[in-house]
Amino acid sequence: MTPRAPADARVLERFAHHVGRGINRFSMIGPGDRVLIGVSGGKDSLALSLALVERRRWVPVDYELAAVQVEWLEYPMSDAEREALDRFYEGLGIPLNRIRASIHPSWWKRGFSCYTCARNRKRLLFDEAERLGFRTIALGHHLDDIAETTMINLFFRGEFSTMMPVQQFFGGKVRIIRPMCEVRGAEVARVARRLGLPTVPSRCPNAEKNQRGLMRDILRQVSRVDRHAATNLYGAAWRINRDYLPGAETATAGSEATADEGGPGTGEGP
Repeated sequence: MTPRAPADARVLERFAHHVGRGINRFSMIGPGDRVLIGVSGGKDSLALSLALVERRRWVPVDYELAAVQVEWLEYPMSDAEREALDRFYEGLGIPLNRIRASIHPSWWKRGFSCYTCARNRKRLLFDEAERLGFRTIALGHHLDDIAETTMINLFFRGEFSTMMPVQQFFGGKVRIIRPMCEVRGAEVARVARRLGLPTVPSRCPNAEKNQRGLMRDILRQVSRVDRHAATNLYGAAWRINRDYLPGAETATAGSEATADEGGPGTGEGP
């Protein structure tokens, strides 16, 4: 890795320590693990890559890193952007493989949506991990992303669920980890700017009008009232107050009430 100015080196070291909090809390990476980083080209995945390399320098745990980027043929990068990313990962000593694919496989019958993009990208990541023999895929989601996902699931799916820091798939055959789960998005952005990471602008046609953008705006407004709003929302998954949630014996009754009466009453909560 290219030597950095002392001030920049301290910024990177502090950031890597913050990333390490989530890694340690959820036992994400152990000795000898092979970790495949999912690269979008945005600030989050680049900052994650940098942190994992930096952290490996001083923790007593040796692990292997590789990276894969899915580039949609419908929204290609420029040659200059590809070359800048290639140089960045070469400087980190992380082999980067780039998969160029259509966001609409021939067998995919649905139209374009955020779901289409995310599902097909994840499918390609899983296939590449299997091909290369990696069991762990690291993604660059941070605390704010997780809080926004919790809100999306509540508002648009009508369920209490979230984006897990560690998620097993296919009976444990592969798992996704999110090492930046306890790092705020603002810190990731500051590190990316300070260290001049070669980020690639998002070409998503729905970037300014999707559900996540709406949740981000709402969370920003709520955070003006309570600066801990995002952190509280993230931590709520581990602070379940079951006294104020329906139990298994009332779940069926609640569903029937919703169907027959248009939903439960609107009386005040606890």
